[in-house]
Amino acid sequence: MAAPHAEFDAAVEPWRRELVGYCYRLLGAWDDAEDAVQETYVRAWRYWDTFEHRSSVRTWLHRIATRVAFTAMEGRQRRALPSGLGNSDGFLPWSAWVQPYADDRDDLRLALVAGLQTLTPSQRAVLVLRDVFAFPAPEVAELLDVSIGAVKSTLQRARARLAREAPRPDDVVEPQDPIARRQLDAYVKAFETADVGLLTAVLRADASLELLPGRRWFDGVAQCVPVLTDAVGAPGDWRMEPVVANGQPAARVWLHGEPMGLAVLDSRADGIASITVFGEPGLVGRFAQPLVE
Repeated sequence: MAAPHAEFDAAVEPWRRELVGYCYRLLGAWDDAEDAVQETYVRAWRYWDTFEHRSSVRTWLHRIATRVAFTAMEGRQRRALPSGLGNSDGFLPWSAWVQPYADDRDDLRLALVAGLQTLTPSQRAVLVLRDVFAFPAPEVAELLDVSIGAVKSTLQRARARLAREAPRPDDVVEPQDPIARRQLDAYVKAFETADVGLLTAVLRADASLELLPGRRWFDGVAQCVPVLTDAVGAPGDWRMEPVVANGQPAARVWLHGEPMGLAVLDSRADGIASITVFGEPGLVGRFAQPLVE
């Protein structure tokens, strides 16, 4: 007899947010993560009667989610940001890009999520399970059907590669920090008032600009400023609302009154290190929760 929905829901629902975050880190896309978690819960319900609690519900769900995510990765190219693909003209479909995620956790920063996509699927899973969710090595080994030694060696390789691909800066400021708020305010006012000088004043000399879904990106303030100057247009063309994305200050954006997408800032103590603009109108609705004061 099937287990009552109330019993099942009480056991599995507390882990939904963690599972979505887990699958997002593995797959690099919010949509894919939610689809993977939905499939995880379908499978969990199907086998709930035979789940004998030899492991915790949390471990069991992550085991299912890992299998679902690994299947989703088969035959797909890794998601990336333009800076990870090389500078060239043209556009790629949204399935090629890392998607932003509405969460305030610092370990979800865009550069880190993009860096995770350069790892093998098993390296991603081991690193996230051990370093983000603090699963003990024996549980990870059981979850992935590998030896404890394999978990330890895979983790070592994953950490080393991620440190090369997405080194973690020590001068990052949180979205709620006054420094980050001033930088985001300068970004918003620069576009809403067509005064690009407000923005260039808070850009670092090595700031970069990535404009998705195009493949071109701009490295250094000398390259970024002409692009930003062309973009600001006339006062009133743009409207922006502060939000948080991937633990970073961000703004959902309207152009001429129509949804345009999302801009995400990499805020550092000495200025904005990068701006990533996702030109996808649907993101305006998905990031509807304003930045909390």
